[in-house]
Amino acid sequence: MKMIRTGILTAALCGVVSISCTSGGLSAKSSDLDSVSYAFGVNIGQSLNNVKIKGLNVNAIAQGIRDVLNDNGEKAVMTNEESIAVIEAFFKKMQDEMLTKNLKDGQEFLEKNKTEEGVLTTESGLQYKIITEGTGPKPAETDEVEVNYRGTLLSGDEFDSSYERGQPAKFKLNQVIKGWTEGLQLVSEGSKVQFWIPSELAYGDQGGGRIEPNSTLVFEIELLKVNKAADQK
Repeated sequence: MKMIRTGILTAALCGVVSISCTSGGLSAKSSDLDSVSYAFGVNIGQSLNNVKIKGLNVNAIAQGIRDVLNDNGEKAVMTNEESIAVIEAFFKKMQDEMLTKNLKDGQEFLEKNKTEEGVLTTESGLQYKIITEGTGPKPAETDEVEVNYRGTLLSGDEFDSSYERGQPAKFKLNQVIKGWTEGLQLVSEGSKVQFWIPSELAYGDQGGGRIEPNSTLVFEIELLKVNKAADQK
């Protein structure tokens, strides 16, 4: 989503807090109070940039600040409690819309992807394709595996990669998301595989980090080594 530009918001705030503004921000005549006022504007602008809400009304934001800061008796249209309720309701609506959209997008993608050559679908809905077939043992759920992997969203945006960190990852197979636990038991040591994991086998409606709730995930994985549970000390 398009982000609100800090410079636009700051320009609006100049009129609110009476900063001596130029096209470059503060002027040479700015006081310490001007500087801290501008700093508040930058802070607010950065916070709103991080929220990434498309179409925020900068004038309304400035009016809200003006109504709160003015000491001429003007009252804000909303109380603080009412403003919090409005914001919470808005984010709840955004969250619900995102959940619905991500789930729908994932289902539509998987429905089409399952018809692609070489793609296999398990009973749970996990989809996978063997790129390179290994000859080693297949891991059990309690085994430890060593892998190199790259994880992306359906958009192609990468959210995690052992390649970027410069070293393989090592973990017990029953300590990761369900899609990995199920999928890696289907392939042999030395294999390279691609997984398409529906959200219910990944992070579900909680998401995590750069992964939005209800996201279908794509992983390219090299199963480098299987350490059998019986051999682990």
